[in-house]
Amino acid sequence: MLAPETAVTETSALITNDGVIVGLLMAILGLVFYTNNSDHPAFKKFYRFVPALLLCYFLPSLLNTFGIVDGNATAVTDITMDYLLPACMVLLTLSLDLKAILGLGSKALILFLTGTFGIVIGGPIALLLVSLIFPEMLGGAGPDAVWRGMTTIAGSWIGGGANQAAMKEVYEVGGDIFSAMVTVDIIVANLWMAVLLYMAANSKKIDERTGADTSAIDAIRHKVEKFEAEHVRNPSLRDLMLILAIGFGVAGIAHFLADWIAPAIGEHYPALSKFSLDSLFFWVIVLATAGGIALSFTRARSLEAAGASKIGSVFVYVLVASIGLHMDVTKIVEAPKYFLIGAIWMIIHASLMLFVAKLLRAPVFYMAVGSQANVGGAASAPVVASAFHPSLAPVGVLLAVMGYALGTYMAYFSGQVLRVVGS
Repeated sequence: MLAPETAVTETSALITNDGVIVGLLMAILGLVFYTNNSDHPAFKKFYRFVPALLLCYFLPSLLNTFGIVDGNATAVTDITMDYLLPACMVLLTLSLDLKAILGLGSKALILFLTGTFGIVIGGPIALLLVSLIFPEMLGGAGPDAVWRGMTTIAGSWIGGGANQAAMKEVYEVGGDIFSAMVTVDIIVANLWMAVLLYMAANSKKIDERTGADTSAIDAIRHKVEKFEAEHVRNPSLRDLMLILAIGFGVAGIAHFLADWIAPAIGEHYPALSKFSLDSLFFWVIVLATAGGIALSFTRARSLEAAGASKIGSVFVYVLVASIGLHMDVTKIVEAPKYFLIGAIWMIIHASLMLFVAKLLRAPVFYMAVGSQANVGGAASAPVVASAFHPSLAPVGVLLAVMGYALGTYMAYFSGQVLRVVGS
C-alpha cells in the first residue's frame, strides 16, 4: 500500500495529510455523540428528526464538497475498508446466533431478489424516460454510448466494484462515459444510503405504521440484550487487548488467505471470475465473517460481555465517516442528464422494494438491508444492518455475498436489455 504522503498527491484540497483527516473524522464523531447524548433541549429536538448515524455520514461529506479534503486522494477510506471493516465483521459476529438469523425466513431473500430485479429493469426504463427529453441519449454505438456506461452502474449496484469492472471490459466502455457513470454511481448510491440510515433510525415508527411482523428481528435483539445483561462486565485491559487481538488477528488471517486464494482462482479457474471469486476484497470479507461465525461457537463468545460488539460498532461509525468523504453533492449539477437517469433508476428500485415490503408486511430492516446488499455490497450492507442493531450485521454480509455471486450475470443481462433500448 502507498504511504499516506504518496497517496495524496495531485490534489488541490486544503488538507492533504491523512493524519489530520483522521483527526477531523474522529472529532466529528465525538461531536455527534456528545451532542446526541446532551440534555440540552435544542440538541434533543434536533436529534429527534436527524439520526446521529446519518450525521456521521453527512458532515464528513461537507469536507469533500467544499474542497477541504479530497476524498478520492486520501488513503483513509482504503485503510478503513481494508482493515477496520474485516475486523468489524469479526467482532460483530462473535455473539452471532446463526440459527436465529436463518430463522428470519424467506422475506429477506425475496426482498433482496426484488432489489436485484428492480435494478435490472430500472436502468432500461430510466434510459427510455430520459430519452423523451434528451433524444440524443439513444442511438449510440461507440465506446462512449450512454447505454454502455450504464452497464457499469448495473454491475456496481447488483454486485460491487469487481462486477462493475467486469462490465466495463465486457461492454468495452469508453473512459469518458465511465468516469461520468462512476460519479453517478457514487452520488446516487450514497444519497440512497443516507435515506436508508434515516429509515433505520425511525424503523420502529415505520413498522408500526405498516403493521410489519418484526417478531423474528425482535427475538434476535432480545436474545443479544439478555446475554449482555446477564454477562456484561467492566472490561479489563486484558479484555480489550484480547478483543483487538481477535478482531485484527482473524482479519489478518483473512487477508493472508485471500492473497493466496484470489490469484489462484484467477490463474487456474478463470471461469469463476464471473462470480467475482477472483476478488481479494470478496475473500477478505467472506473469510473474516466466517472466522467470526466460527468463533461464536467457542469461548471467545464471552468477550461480547466485555464489549466486543461495541468496539465493532466504533469501527462501523469510523467506516461511515470515511465513506462520507467520497460524497460531493455539487457534482449533481455537472451532468444533469446522467444524474437524472441515475435518480429515476434508483427511484424504480426503491419503489419496487417498498411495494413488495408492504405487500409482504415485511419489516423495514429487510427492505433496507436487501437494497443495500445490492447497491452497496459487502462494504456498506453491514453498516446499514448494524444501524438497526449490531447483532444484525451478519445478515447484511450474507445477502451481500449473494450479490457478488449474482452480480455479473444479472448485470450482463441488464446490459443486453440496455443495448436493445439504447442502440
